[in-house]
Amino acid sequence: MCDILLIEAFYDGSHRSLIDLLHRTLSPRSILVTLPGTKWPWRARCSSLILSDLIPKNENNSLKYLFCSSITNLSELISLRSDLRSLKKIIYFHENDLAYPKQNEKQEQRDFQYGYNQILTALVTDICLFNSFYNLNTFLDKLGPFLNRIPSPKANIQQIRQTIESKSQVLYYPLEKSLIPIEIKTDKTGPLCIVWPHRWEHDKDPETFFSVILELYEIYSLTFSLIILGQSYGECPGIFSEILNKIPSNYIRHWGFAQSKSEYEQLLIEGDVVVSTAQHEFFGVAMLEACRAGCIPIVPDRLAYTELYPNEQHRYRTRTQLLNKLKEYCQKADYVRNRVPKQDTFQFEWEKNDGIRQKYLQLFESNISN
Repeated sequence: MCDILLIEAFYDGSHRSLIDLLHRTLSPRSILVTLPGTKWPWRARCSSLILSDLIPKNENNSLKYLFCSSITNLSELISLRSDLRSLKKIIYFHENDLAYPKQNEKQEQRDFQYGYNQILTALVTDICLFNSFYNLNTFLDKLGPFLNRIPSPKANIQQIRQTIESKSQVLYYPLEKSLIPIEIKTDKTGPLCIVWPHRWEHDKDPETFFSVILELYEIYSLTFSLIILGQSYGECPGIFSEILNKIPSNYIRHWGFAQSKSEYEQLLIEGDVVVSTAQHEFFGVAMLEACRAGCIPIVPDRLAYTELYPNEQHRYRTRTQLLNKLKEYCQKADYVRNRVPKQDTFQFEWEKNDGIRQKYLQLFESNISN
Protein backbone atom coordinates (compact mmCIF):
# COMPACT_ATOMS: atom_id res chain seq x y z
CA MET A 1 0.00 0.00 0.00
CA CYS A 2 1.23 3.50 -0.85
CA ASP A 3 1.22 5.47 2.41
CA ILE A 4 4.15 7.90 2.07
CA LEU A 5 3.97 11.20 0.20
CA LEU A 6 7.37 12.61 -0.77
CA ILE A 7 7.47 16.21 -2.01
CA GLU A 8 10.31 18.28 -3.41
CA ALA A 9 9.52 21.80 -4.61
CA PHE A 10 13.09 22.38 -5.86
CA TYR A 11 13.96 19.15 -7.64
CA ASP A 12 17.66 19.64 -8.31
CA GLY A 13 21.06 19.21 -6.69
CA SER A 14 21.17 17.84 -3.16
CA HIS A 15 17.40 18.30 -2.77
CA ARG A 16 16.82 15.97 -5.71
CA SER A 17 19.42 13.44 -4.58
CA LEU A 18 17.90 13.04 -1.12
CA ILE A 19 14.28 12.74 -2.22
CA ASP A 20 15.21 10.27 -4.99
CA LEU A 21 17.18 8.18 -2.51
CA LEU A 22 14.21 8.01 -0.15
CA HIS A 23 11.79 7.27 -2.99
CA ARG A 24 13.92 4.35 -4.25
CA THR A 25 14.33 2.95 -0.75
CA LEU A 26 10.71 3.33 0.34
CA SER A 27 9.11 2.15 -2.89
CA PRO A 28 6.44 0.86 -3.38
CA ARG A 29 5.14 2.60 -0.26
CA SER A 30 5.97 6.08 -1.58
CA ILE A 31 4.77 8.46 -4.25
CA LEU A 32 6.90 11.41 -5.36
CA VAL A 33 5.63 14.85 -6.39
CA THR A 34 8.16 17.44 -7.57
CA LEU A 35 8.56 20.85 -9.16
CA PRO A 36 11.55 21.77 -11.38
CA GLY A 37 14.66 23.05 -9.61
CA THR A 38 14.59 26.47 -11.24
CA LYS A 39 13.62 29.99 -10.16
CA TRP A 40 14.19 29.35 -6.46
CA PRO A 41 12.47 32.55 -5.22
CA TRP A 42 9.23 31.57 -6.94
CA ARG A 43 9.41 28.02 -5.60
CA ALA A 44 9.89 29.38 -2.07
CA ARG A 45 6.95 31.75 -2.39
CA CYS A 46 4.42 29.84 -4.48
CA SER A 47 5.14 26.11 -4.53
CA SER A 48 2.32 25.26 -2.13
CA LEU A 49 -0.32 26.56 -4.54
CA ILE A 50 1.06 24.52 -7.44
CA LEU A 51 1.65 21.41 -5.36
CA SER A 52 -1.86 21.50 -3.93
CA ASP A 53 -3.15 20.81 -7.44
CA LEU A 54 -0.53 18.16 -8.30
CA ILE A 55 -0.73 16.01 -5.18
CA PRO A 56 -3.30 13.22 -5.62
CA LYS A 57 -6.29 13.17 -3.32
CA ASN A 58 -5.84 11.17 -0.15
CA GLU A 59 -8.46 8.59 -1.01
CA ASN A 60 -9.65 6.52 1.94
CA ASN A 61 -6.97 8.20 4.09
CA SER A 62 -4.38 5.80 2.67
CA LEU A 63 -1.54 8.33 3.02
CA LYS A 64 0.04 8.36 6.49
CA TYR A 65 3.32 10.28 6.09
CA LEU A 66 4.43 13.48 4.35
CA PHE A 67 8.11 14.30 3.85
CA CYS A 68 9.34 17.46 2.14
CA SER A 69 12.06 20.08 2.29
CA SER A 70 11.57 23.44 3.96
CA ILE A 71 11.30 25.28 0.65
CA THR A 72 7.60 24.35 0.73
CA ASN A 73 5.40 26.44 2.99
CA LEU A 74 3.65 23.55 4.72
CA SER A 75 1.19 25.78 6.54
CA GLU A 76 -0.13 26.97 3.18
CA LEU A 77 -0.18 23.50 1.68
CA ILE A 78 -2.25 21.87 4.41
CA SER A 79 -4.59 24.87 4.43
CA LEU A 80 -5.20 24.33 0.73
CA ARG A 81 -5.36 20.56 1.13
CA SER A 82 -7.15 19.71 4.35
CA ASP A 83 -7.01 15.99 3.47
CA LEU A 84 -3.26 16.11 4.19
CA ARG A 85 -3.62 17.58 7.65
CA SER A 86 -3.77 14.25 9.48
CA LEU A 87 -0.54 12.93 7.94
CA LYS A 88 2.63 12.66 10.03
CA LYS A 89 4.51 15.64 8.60
CA ILE A 90 8.32 15.64 8.39
CA ILE A 91 10.28 18.66 7.17
CA TYR A 92 13.94 18.52 6.16
CA PHE A 93 15.95 21.73 6.47
CA HIS A 94 18.76 21.61 3.91
CA GLU A 95 19.30 25.26 4.82
CA ASN A 96 17.51 28.00 6.73
CA ASP A 97 16.76 31.47 5.49
CA LEU A 98 17.11 33.09 8.88
CA ALA A 99 20.89 32.89 8.49
CA TYR A 100 21.33 33.71 4.80
CA PRO A 101 24.04 36.36 4.29
CA LYS A 102 23.55 39.62 2.44
CA GLN A 103 25.33 39.84 -0.91
CA ASN A 104 27.00 43.10 0.09
CA GLU A 105 26.71 45.88 2.64
CA LYS A 106 24.49 47.94 0.36
CA GLN A 107 21.92 45.17 0.05
CA GLU A 108 18.78 45.59 2.13
CA GLN A 109 17.68 42.85 4.49
CA ARG A 110 16.70 39.58 2.82
CA ASP A 111 13.04 39.19 1.89
CA PHE A 112 11.25 38.55 5.20
CA GLN A 113 8.83 36.10 3.61
CA TYR A 114 11.43 33.35 3.04
CA GLY A 115 12.33 32.96 6.70
CA TYR A 116 8.76 33.58 7.85
CA ASN A 117 7.52 30.72 5.65
CA GLN A 118 10.06 28.38 7.23
CA ILE A 119 9.01 29.36 10.74
CA LEU A 120 5.35 28.69 9.95
CA THR A 121 6.33 25.37 8.38
CA ALA A 122 8.30 24.38 11.48
CA LEU A 123 5.32 25.24 13.70
CA VAL A 124 2.79 23.08 11.84
CA THR A 125 4.98 20.06 11.15
CA ASP A 126 5.44 17.07 13.45
CA ILE A 127 9.21 16.58 13.03
CA CYS A 128 11.83 19.14 12.01
CA LEU A 129 15.00 17.56 10.66
CA PHE A 130 18.16 19.62 10.29
CA ASN A 131 21.23 18.43 8.38
CA SER A 132 23.67 19.71 11.03
CA PHE A 133 23.68 21.05 14.57
CA TYR A 134 24.94 24.30 13.12
CA ASN A 135 21.80 24.54 10.99
CA LEU A 136 19.52 23.78 13.93
CA ASN A 137 21.28 26.14 16.34
CA THR A 138 21.38 29.09 13.93
CA PHE A 139 17.70 28.63 13.18
CA LEU A 140 16.76 28.66 16.86
CA ASP A 141 19.18 31.47 17.79
CA LYS A 142 18.01 33.76 15.00
CA LEU A 143 14.29 33.25 15.63
CA GLY A 144 14.19 36.11 18.13
CA PRO A 145 16.00 38.80 16.09
CA PHE A 146 14.10 37.73 12.98
CA LEU A 147 10.62 37.87 14.51
CA ASN A 148 11.42 41.11 16.31
CA ARG A 149 11.31 42.78 12.90
CA ILE A 150 7.52 42.45 13.10
CA PRO A 151 5.98 45.72 14.39
CA SER A 152 4.10 45.64 17.71
CA PRO A 153 2.32 43.68 19.00
CA LYS A 154 5.16 41.16 19.01
CA ALA A 155 4.97 37.40 18.54
CA ASN A 156 5.57 35.17 21.57
CA ILE A 157 9.13 34.32 20.60
CA GLN A 158 9.93 32.16 23.64
CA GLN A 159 6.89 29.95 23.06
CA ILE A 160 7.62 29.66 19.33
CA ARG A 161 11.21 28.65 20.01
CA GLN A 162 10.21 26.05 22.61
CA THR A 163 7.59 24.57 20.29
CA ILE A 164 10.03 24.20 17.39
CA GLU A 165 12.96 23.02 19.52
CA SER A 166 10.87 20.28 21.15
CA LYS A 167 10.28 18.55 17.80
CA SER A 168 13.64 19.20 16.16
CA GLN A 169 16.51 16.78 15.63
CA VAL A 170 19.69 16.55 13.56
CA LEU A 171 19.90 13.92 10.85
CA TYR A 172 22.98 14.25 8.68
CA TYR A 173 22.51 14.30 4.94
CA PRO A 174 23.29 10.82 3.54
CA LEU A 175 25.85 10.30 0.80
CA GLU A 176 24.35 7.88 -1.69
CA LYS A 177 26.41 5.20 -3.40
CA SER A 178 28.89 6.44 -5.99
CA LEU A 179 28.07 5.60 -9.61
CA ILE A 180 31.66 4.59 -10.29
CA PRO A 181 34.03 2.58 -8.11
CA ILE A 182 35.88 4.95 -5.81
CA GLU A 183 39.48 3.84 -5.95
CA ILE A 184 41.66 6.46 -4.33
CA LYS A 185 44.74 6.91 -6.47
CA THR A 186 48.06 6.42 -4.73
CA ASP A 187 50.25 6.95 -7.77
CA LYS A 188 49.44 10.56 -8.64
CA THR A 189 52.26 12.73 -9.94
CA GLY A 190 52.69 16.27 -11.19
CA PRO A 191 51.37 19.58 -9.86
CA LEU A 192 48.82 19.73 -7.07
CA CYS A 193 45.25 19.50 -8.38
CA ILE A 194 42.86 21.89 -6.58
CA VAL A 195 39.10 21.27 -6.72
CA TRP A 196 36.40 23.91 -6.15
CA PRO A 197 32.94 22.22 -6.46
CA HIS A 198 30.38 24.84 -5.40
CA ARG A 199 27.46 26.85 -6.77
CA TRP A 200 28.69 29.87 -8.71
CA GLU A 201 27.05 32.35 -6.38
CA HIS A 202 28.17 35.01 -3.94
CA ASP A 203 27.51 33.07 -0.74
CA LYS A 204 30.22 30.56 -1.71
CA ASP A 205 32.68 33.50 -1.93
CA PRO A 206 34.44 32.63 -5.19
CA GLU A 207 36.15 36.05 -5.04
CA THR A 208 38.29 35.00 -2.08
CA PHE A 209 39.11 31.63 -3.61
CA PHE A 210 40.18 33.01 -6.96
CA SER A 211 42.11 35.89 -5.41
CA VAL A 212 44.20 33.30 -3.56
CA ILE A 213 44.63 31.22 -6.72
CA LEU A 214 45.72 34.30 -8.65
CA GLU A 215 48.25 35.19 -5.95
CA LEU A 216 49.71 31.67 -6.03
CA TYR A 217 50.23 32.08 -9.78
CA GLU A 218 51.25 35.74 -10.13
CA ILE A 219 53.17 36.40 -6.91
CA TYR A 220 54.65 33.02 -6.04
CA SER A 221 54.89 31.55 -9.59
CA LEU A 222 53.63 28.18 -8.37
CA THR A 223 52.34 25.44 -10.63
CA PHE A 224 49.04 23.66 -9.98
CA SER A 225 45.93 22.57 -11.85
CA LEU A 226 42.32 23.52 -11.26
CA ILE A 227 39.08 21.56 -11.43
CA ILE A 228 36.23 24.08 -11.17
CA LEU A 229 32.83 22.38 -10.88
CA GLY A 230 29.35 23.55 -9.92
CA GLN A 231 26.84 25.77 -11.69
CA SER A 232 24.93 29.02 -11.37
CA TYR A 233 21.19 29.29 -10.68
CA GLY A 234 21.10 33.04 -11.10
CA GLU A 235 23.44 35.89 -11.90
CA CYS A 236 26.97 34.50 -12.13
CA PRO A 237 29.67 36.47 -10.27
CA GLY A 238 31.99 38.24 -12.71
CA ILE A 239 35.11 36.71 -11.16
CA PHE A 240 34.54 33.48 -13.13
CA SER A 241 35.04 35.16 -16.50
CA GLU A 242 37.81 37.40 -15.15
CA ILE A 243 39.95 34.54 -13.89
CA LEU A 244 39.89 32.81 -17.27
CA ASN A 245 41.69 35.83 -18.72
CA LYS A 246 44.40 35.74 -16.04
CA ILE A 247 45.21 32.05 -15.55
CA PRO A 248 46.81 30.11 -18.45
CA SER A 249 44.61 27.43 -19.97
CA ASN A 250 47.15 24.70 -19.16
CA TYR A 251 46.46 25.34 -15.45
CA ILE A 252 42.79 24.45 -15.92
CA ARG A 253 41.97 20.74 -16.03
CA HIS A 254 38.20 21.26 -16.02
CA TRP A 255 35.92 24.30 -15.94
CA GLY A 256 32.17 24.24 -15.46
CA PHE A 257 29.25 21.94 -14.85
CA ALA A 258 29.89 18.20 -15.26
CA GLN A 259 27.37 16.73 -17.66
CA SER A 260 26.86 13.50 -15.71
CA LYS A 261 27.24 12.23 -12.17
CA SER A 262 29.86 9.70 -13.27
CA GLU A 263 31.92 12.41 -15.00
CA TYR A 264 31.63 14.54 -11.87
CA GLU A 265 32.84 11.72 -9.64
CA GLN A 266 35.75 10.92 -11.96
CA LEU A 267 36.87 14.55 -11.79
CA LEU A 268 36.77 14.44 -8.00
CA ILE A 269 39.02 11.36 -8.03
CA GLU A 270 41.59 13.33 -10.03
CA GLY A 271 41.79 16.06 -7.38
CA ASP A 272 44.30 16.30 -4.53
CA VAL A 273 42.65 18.95 -2.35
CA VAL A 274 39.16 20.40 -2.25
CA VAL A 275 38.63 23.98 -1.04
CA SER A 276 35.70 25.86 0.42
CA THR A 277 35.57 29.61 1.02
CA ALA A 278 31.84 29.59 1.77
CA GLN A 279 30.16 32.28 3.82
CA HIS A 280 26.96 30.23 3.95
CA GLU A 281 27.04 26.46 4.46
CA PHE A 282 24.86 24.21 6.58
CA PHE A 283 26.34 20.89 5.44
CA GLY A 284 28.30 20.87 2.18
CA VAL A 285 27.53 17.71 0.21
CA ALA A 286 30.01 18.51 -2.56
CA MET A 287 32.89 18.83 -0.12
CA LEU A 288 32.19 15.44 1.46
CA GLU A 289 31.78 13.79 -1.94
CA ALA A 290 35.22 15.10 -2.86
CA CYS A 291 36.64 13.82 0.44
CA ARG A 292 35.19 10.37 -0.28
CA ALA A 293 37.00 10.46 -3.63
CA GLY A 294 40.30 11.04 -1.83
CA CYS A 295 40.63 14.84 -1.78
CA ILE A 296 42.03 16.51 1.31
CA PRO A 297 39.64 19.21 2.54
CA ILE A 298 40.59 22.82 3.24
CA VAL A 299 37.61 24.49 4.90
CA PRO A 300 36.98 27.68 6.88
CA ASP A 301 36.81 27.30 10.65
CA ARG A 302 33.18 28.40 10.79
CA LEU A 303 29.64 27.39 9.77
CA ALA A 304 28.95 23.63 9.69
CA TYR A 305 32.58 22.88 8.83
CA THR A 306 33.76 23.13 12.44
CA GLU A 307 31.26 20.42 13.33
CA LEU A 308 31.87 18.10 10.38
CA TYR A 309 35.67 18.43 10.05
CA PRO A 310 37.10 17.72 13.51
CA ASN A 311 40.72 17.65 12.32
CA GLU A 312 41.99 21.22 12.75
CA GLN A 313 44.62 20.56 10.08
CA HIS A 314 41.79 20.72 7.55
CA ARG A 315 40.59 24.16 8.68
CA TYR A 316 41.76 27.75 8.33
CA ARG A 317 40.63 30.98 10.00
CA THR A 318 41.83 33.74 7.68
CA ARG A 319 42.55 34.33 4.03
CA THR A 320 46.26 34.45 4.83
CA GLN A 321 46.07 31.02 6.45
CA LEU A 322 44.30 29.67 3.36
CA LEU A 323 46.95 31.19 1.10
CA ASN A 324 49.80 29.78 3.18
CA LYS A 325 48.25 26.31 3.33
CA LEU A 326 47.73 26.15 -0.42
CA LYS A 327 51.21 27.56 -1.04
CA GLU A 328 52.73 24.85 1.14
CA TYR A 329 50.63 22.15 -0.49
CA CYS A 330 51.62 23.30 -3.99
CA GLN A 331 55.28 23.11 -3.00
CA LYS A 332 54.90 19.65 -1.43
CA ALA A 333 52.37 17.91 -3.65
CA ASP A 334 53.76 14.41 -3.11
CA TYR A 335 53.88 14.89 0.65
CA VAL A 336 50.26 16.07 0.61
CA ARG A 337 49.13 13.04 -1.38
CA ASN A 338 50.86 10.52 0.85
CA ARG A 339 51.09 12.01 4.34
CA VAL A 340 48.32 14.53 5.05
CA PRO A 341 45.35 12.77 6.76
CA LYS A 342 42.14 12.47 4.78
CA GLN A 343 38.58 13.05 5.94
CA ASP A 344 36.61 9.93 6.89
CA THR A 345 33.07 10.00 5.41
CA PHE A 346 31.77 6.68 6.80
CA GLN A 347 29.22 8.26 9.15
CA PHE A 348 27.43 9.82 6.14
CA GLU A 349 27.47 6.77 3.85
CA TRP A 350 23.98 5.41 3.10
CA GLU A 351 25.21 2.10 1.69
CA LYS A 352 27.91 1.38 4.27
CA ASN A 353 26.47 2.80 7.49
CA ASP A 354 23.34 1.03 8.72
CA GLY A 355 22.99 3.65 11.46
CA ILE A 356 22.20 6.61 9.25
CA ARG A 357 19.97 4.57 6.94
CA GLN A 358 17.89 3.18 9.80
CA LYS A 359 17.42 6.63 11.33
CA TYR A 360 15.74 7.77 8.12
CA LEU A 361 13.63 4.63 7.76
CA GLN A 362 12.47 4.82 11.37
CA LEU A 363 10.78 8.13 10.53
CA PHE A 364 8.24 6.05 8.65
CA GLU A 365 8.07 3.30 11.28
CA SER A 366 9.30 0.78 8.75
CA ASN A 367 11.74 -2.11 8.66
CA ILE A 368 12.44 -1.60 4.97
CA SER A 369 16.03 -2.17 3.96
CA ASN A 370 17.88 -1.88 0.68
